[in-house]
Amino acid sequence: MLVSLLFGCTIIFAEDEPKNVLQAYTAPAGVALNTDYTVKVRLSGKAWQTLPVYLVKVDEVKNGDHHTENASMAYFDFDGEVEVSVTWHKGAVKTARVRPLSYNIAHRMEGETIHFKLTKPANLSVEVNNDLFHNLHLFANPVQKMALNKNDTNLIYFGPGVHEIPGQVVAIPSGKTVFVAGGAVLKGQLLVENASHVRILGSGMVDQSIKMGIRIANSKNVQVEGLFATQCFTGGSDSVTIRNVKVFSYYGWGDGMNVISSRNVKIDRVFNRNSDDCTTVYGTRLGFTGGCSNILMENSTLWADVGHPILIGTHGNTPHPDTLENISYQNIDILDQKEQQLDYQGCMSINAGDNNLVRQVRFDNVRVEDFRQGQLLNIRVFYNRKYCTSPGRAIEDVLFKNVSYQGSKAEISIIAGYDEERKVKNIRFENLVINGVKITDDMKNKPKWFKTADMAGIFLGEHVEGVVFE
Repeated sequence: MLVSLLFGCTIIFAEDEPKNVLQAYTAPAGVALNTDYTVKVRLSGKAWQTLPVYLVKVDEVKNGDHHTENASMAYFDFDGEVEVSVTWHKGAVKTARVRPLSYNIAHRMEGETIHFKLTKPANLSVEVNNDLFHNLHLFANPVQKMALNKNDTNLIYFGPGVHEIPGQVVAIPSGKTVFVAGGAVLKGQLLVENASHVRILGSGMVDQSIKMGIRIANSKNVQVEGLFATQCFTGGSDSVTIRNVKVFSYYGWGDGMNVISSRNVKIDRVFNRNSDDCTTVYGTRLGFTGGCSNILMENSTLWADVGHPILIGTHGNTPHPDTLENISYQNIDILDQKEQQLDYQGCMSINAGDNNLVRQVRFDNVRVEDFRQGQLLNIRVFYNRKYCTSPGRAIEDVLFKNVSYQGSKAEISIIAGYDEERKVKNIRFENLVINGVKITDDMKNKPKWFKTADMAGIFLGEHVEGVVFE
């Protein structure tokens, strides 16, 4: 065995990582479950294990109002290869799919049961008869390869069961490791404020009744990994890693993962389904001051029932302008956007307001599936008087590389500056593919008098320079 003192907490690692391991967890008594599905998992040749299927709330907007729908969620940890069986109990299964589609997970049907295999961790949506609001969210987590010393005073441990938290806030001091075990449900927010060297780990849940279930504020060297919650917020912080976290919201202003006035933030392998923007990068806001730099989201899946999957730049500090720079989104699957308001569309949006300068942004290997309503992208220096006190300064040096969209519902995308002093400059597309067609400046069948952007369904407005399709 190898022993490590990490952030003051003793963690024991096995020298040989486990293989062919399956860990399922029992639901605590009193937690809301959903009987729409039966979900079973097993290692090859072993006995089936039935997973608890939790009721999770999602948001369907009808006529401008939020309507809560009851979807399903199940989770387990595994290593090796696992077989999965999902049975639907609400009628005949006419169609079924396992998303993201880019994972190419083959499945077979037997009556109302869907069968498939997994050989690596994945965060999935299993959808029957194209029902987006009563689907199964299935989270197949990696095995926790550590043994915690529960006698360590630097460990805060929540075992299986429901935990009623006094005041509904767990304030986490510096140097602590919080472990929320599989089968645990917290009725309280996990708060890291003015702290450093904090880890929040585990497979458990923060109950959906707790808005902003995980909050990181004015802190440094923080890691959050594995949990389910409503939101995971980062403000005024440095050196934050968020990995394999799942956030679901169902109420107004239910952003998933805001990053405000922070630096060196890495978000990896998350699944966001939100009733507002899935992930944002802003300047000065909500008491946090300054710009953002070195923000990376990768290997993640985004689903915006309202708002944007990705939004950068709306909020800042007009008297003392902020810069938002070195922001990257890599290997991202966008499953949905549904937004009727034209000002808030765009699966990938950079909307510079409040005197913000946004520069050096990269979208690399982003796959957008057929969303319900919205735009593929929206790049604007704008003045949204509802939320801003001035237009932004500029948007500069943005790369879209290996971006694809497959669908029919996208409305016209927009790239536009504000005036001669507040422009959009140097927007480069490399290998943009829309419905199988590669969009390039020298593409065949493009009339000579067309802009290349016309072929991509993108409106190029005024005060835009240097848009290239390679």
